[in-house]
Amino acid sequence: MNEIPISALLATLVVLLALSAFFSISETAMMASNRFRLRHLAQSGNHGAQKAIDLLDKTDKMLGVILLGNNLINSAAATLVSVIAIELFGEEKWALGAGTLAVTFAILVFAEITPKIIGATHADRLATILAHILTPLLRLFYPAVWFINLFASALLRLLRVKRPSQDEVAQLSPEELRSLVLESSNVIPQKHHAILSSLFDLNRITVEDVMTPRSSIETLDLDQPWEEVLSQLSTSHHSRLPVCRESLDQLVGILPVRRLLSSLGDQDFDESALLQQLQPAYYIPSGTAVFSQLAFFQENRQRIGFVVDEYGEILGLLTLEDIIEEFVGDFTTSLPGLSHELSWSAEGDAIIEGSRQLREINRMLELEFPLDGPKTLNGLILEYFQDIPEAGISIKLAGVPVEILQTQDRSVVTARIFKPETART
Repeated sequence: MNEIPISALLATLVVLLALSAFFSISETAMMASNRFRLRHLAQSGNHGAQKAIDLLDKTDKMLGVILLGNNLINSAAATLVSVIAIELFGEEKWALGAGTLAVTFAILVFAEITPKIIGATHADRLATILAHILTPLLRLFYPAVWFINLFASALLRLLRVKRPSQDEVAQLSPEELRSLVLESSNVIPQKHHAILSSLFDLNRITVEDVMTPRSSIETLDLDQPWEEVLSQLSTSHHSRLPVCRESLDQLVGILPVRRLLSSLGDQDFDESALLQQLQPAYYIPSGTAVFSQLAFFQENRQRIGFVVDEYGEILGLLTLEDIIEEFVGDFTTSLPGLSHELSWSAEGDAIIEGSRQLREINRMLELEFPLDGPKTLNGLILEYFQDIPEAGISIKLAGVPVEILQTQDRSVVTARIFKPETART
């Protein structure tokens, strides 16, 4: 050993620490890498990403070759430090102890902590590079890795630890996928982010949350004078109108208004000609998930349906546009004088129609009105009073001050909502 200069031993120690750092950074980078991003890169033709995916699909073998190399090198480094200490100070106990502390410190700083921090910080980029080196190493040391994994697998079976399959590892639950989308708001456009977030809510909400309430449905009553029927058809802004006699309880069908525009001026156009254009009504059971209803609309080639309760009473009207607007935002032409947008004024209040959906109010004004009961602001107010309130009355709903501005018949037409104090600060 006297023939080997100390400088050569120290150089060898530096090389061993560098190799140990390589295996440490490889372990952390590979395990911390984003598999979905790697799969995307692999589909784009990145060979390093494909090799990384192949290694991650056999994690036990990949970890086997990494840990085999890391432990062999760390053991060799510890032995080499002992040799260097003996060469410099002789076989003194304090020298061996000092050498052990020195090599432990060097391994922790240069071969463990620092490389692993780097690996965790740049995991996806490093994984595609390191995979080119780990793949041939795994092939070279496969017999040793296979032999070691025999004992590791036996120990796992003894401890009754079941390793997940490849499909289970890559599978995300809907909630995990939702969290992934919410956390990626800084890398995708805000509009796309809002649409994706809303899509996850479609299975949580029902058709009652999106439908137009019965009291707000515009109908064509055939019992009214024929001149009024023609006038309503010529001025209606809807492309389809529910046709009934006296009330929705006597629904006749759905009228595609656009088909009749050219016939409204004909003298031969009468009630029988109108009835020939009617389409049968499509009914939707209450409680149906909005996403399921979207699929039902597609399967049944429908665009409009009536939500009914268990007794067959019509609760409201749901259109395909209502569902689409739920996750892409309002895009249809609104009624003159009505705004779909909600925002706080400079004084900290907002005037809202009583028929406005609570979910829409919560989303636009960042409030927390309860959603497990009434679906509209009018319904929430009526539930609180158990009666029709008078204009000018103020109440607090879910900690939000509300002033009734206008009532008509059996409903609240408009109300003023004041921004809660907690939201102002």
